[in-house]
Amino acid sequence: MTRSLSPDEANVLETLAPGTLVKVPELSSRLELDQAKVAAAAVTLAEDGWVEIQEEPYTEWKITEAGRAAVADGIVERRVLLALLAHEGSGSMAEVPGWAGLEPKEVGQSLRGLGQRGWVKKDGGTLTVTEVGEGAESTPGPDEEILQHLAQTGGCLESELAAFDLPAANAFFGKKSALVDVRSRIHRSLLLTASGEEYRSGAVVATREVNQLTPELLASGEWKNVKFRPYDIDLGTEPIHPGKKHPLQRVIESTRHSFLTMGFEEAASSYVESGFWDFDALFQPQDHPAREMQDTFYVGTPNETPLPTTPGLVDRVRAVHENGGETGSVGWRYKWDPQKAMQNVLRTHTTATTIRSLAENPVGPRKVFSIGRVFRRETIDYKHLPIFFQVDGIIIDKEASFASLLGTLAAFYERMGFKKFTFRPGFFPYTEPSVEVFIWHEEKQDWFEMGGAGIFRPEVTEPLGCTEPVLAWGLGLDRLAMLLHDRSDIRDLYLSDLEWLRAEPRCR
Repeated sequence: MTRSLSPDEANVLETLAPGTLVKVPELSSRLELDQAKVAAAAVTLAEDGWVEIQEEPYTEWKITEAGRAAVADGIVERRVLLALLAHEGSGSMAEVPGWAGLEPKEVGQSLRGLGQRGWVKKDGGTLTVTEVGEGAESTPGPDEEILQHLAQTGGCLESELAAFDLPAANAFFGKKSALVDVRSRIHRSLLLTASGEEYRSGAVVATREVNQLTPELLASGEWKNVKFRPYDIDLGTEPIHPGKKHPLQRVIESTRHSFLTMGFEEAASSYVESGFWDFDALFQPQDHPAREMQDTFYVGTPNETPLPTTPGLVDRVRAVHENGGETGSVGWRYKWDPQKAMQNVLRTHTTATTIRSLAENPVGPRKVFSIGRVFRRETIDYKHLPIFFQVDGIIIDKEASFASLLGTLAAFYERMGFKKFTFRPGFFPYTEPSVEVFIWHEEKQDWFEMGGAGIFRPEVTEPLGCTEPVLAWGLGLDRLAMLLHDRSDIRDLYLSDLEWLRAEPRCR
């Protein structure tokens, strides 16, 4: 029996020896042919029963650049241990980073590994070396031994690590260690079958295969001697990643859609606000901690904005701060300073936008919302950023009540797909009563604060000419996006993680 094969298939078939397993890389080297082409030819020959493909899984270990740095400088846990031993075996969390030449965050992240090794115990803010830690001063741990071996070899098979305590090392490395790159791979070997040997004993005819008819084939007449490769419409193709909106942008648009469909109008204002609209109009005292430099970004140029020119507005706000004005309040009882009210700040909340809208038209019924970036001097962690998106809203209505505020917020979060949320009593200078909104994060097993809400105090509304109840809220949207898209760290929303962005569905 004779049959036409492609040149690659013919070469593979003729090179295999009866009864001898040959690994694909070795065969590729012999034939001076790309491994992918050898593998493709082997698959076709295996389908015909002429070649048997045998697979042998194995695990490959390689050291990363971070691993090489750990070998050179010591793993973080050892650096902390040695730093403590150099200072009588004990030190505070504030002292150790300086002793070890590490960042405070690195020391904090090392606590789990230190406890796992039994080297150090933590009591409050103090770290103390244990007896086990004292004995480990000059004895490398199983993970350190493997790192040293990998640094020397560059990499090896897991089977070559039999001399090391691999289970203990794996426990220290964890699932995704930055120090080592562990990958599962497969050795593929080819074996000539009896059918293949029988077929090879006949006339093996190699015919060039082509994908398409070209002018060159027509002109030379070679088209008569080639085999046209059939198209397999069931074969997989390269994934296509169409353009789509960023997950955070989609959450913003969903938020906008939710409030618009609930009958709200949208308002907007600039990032730079005067202290008057960001703080004073909200009855926030001028000595409030939030107005200090450590909490607020002040603008240097221009550093001031003129006070509003609406007749009587500034005087009414001044009076309510100093003595309560005509609201029945006693105010904050201090001398209000117009210079502080004119200071320019990067807005700390979009409430500055909705309070402007309230001042422009204080007569209900009205429902207003705003979405925008706000700026605060926050310490960055998994749920805090110094720049984030916020949605603010107000409802002006003589029939408005605290119950309708909670109902509005509940309706919004239900529209966004949440079922587990709660309200807790809170305090804000400009609302009374006040609540904080919390959403449950299943992965973190923790409640996430989403923002605050309440009913504007008369000291806020009456100077603006509003005599009706005003419901108000300010909610974070970055945390909302974090929960909706199953991210455990809010910073992920701003990283170019293409794998995650491609995997995110276009609609949510």
